[in-house]
Amino acid sequence: MQLHIVLVAPARPENVGAAARAMKTMGFTSLRIVGSEAHLQPAARWVAHGAGDILDAVQTFSTLEQALADVDFTIATTARSRARFHYYCTPQQLTAQLMERQTWMQQAALVFGREDSGLTNEELELADLLTGVPMINEYPSLNLGQSVMVYCYQLAELMSVKTPQPDVADSGQLNALRRRMERLLENLEVADDQKLCDWLHQRLGGLQQRDTVMLHTLLHDIEKKLMK
Repeated sequence: MQLHIVLVAPARPENVGAAARAMKTMGFTSLRIVGSEAHLQPAARWVAHGAGDILDAVQTFSTLEQALADVDFTIATTARSRARFHYYCTPQQLTAQLMERQTWMQQAALVFGREDSGLTNEELELADLLTGVPMINEYPSLNLGQSVMVYCYQLAELMSVKTPQPDVADSGQLNALRRRMERLLENLEVADDQKLCDWLHQRLGGLQQRDTVMLHTLLHDIEKKLMK
């Protein structure tokens, strides 16, 4: 699995350089940046200190949706008190989630928001799973570079795990399940229930492959029954 680190509108080049350095130290190589050219400023390269190759290879996008176009599974970082969805996992729990997906998903993204305001609710909706760093202090005190370091350190073991690849990648399974669930909600005339839709959106992101297969089977049976 390729894990992309995605920074949304970073304002300080020093933070981008620190993120690149953290990635390099822990074995991650793919950095995507949305709506910013902070990585081009000299201060980013000064702080990166040996991670210039990551800055040179940065992919830039105008919107987060564009940055995630080829991604199978998206995790967004957020402060719990601001999250629209209540279900999220810690960095430790995230490791297990990604390890389970190593054999059936090819592209994953870990998204970090703006230094001052994080990710918008609309951007959070693009994620399959939310994650946050538990802190004793109620006021979030980690800056962008520190946050990237925490996650890269925690997820570093993913870079050394060699997993057998299936003959046919089925990485679109989760997206297909989401579309199927949306159609079911429309047929049941409950698609306007935002609380229900939000709850399903986050719960689906936490499913393992065997669970998605079983849920596909269940939805198939429900669809057949509704068609009668």
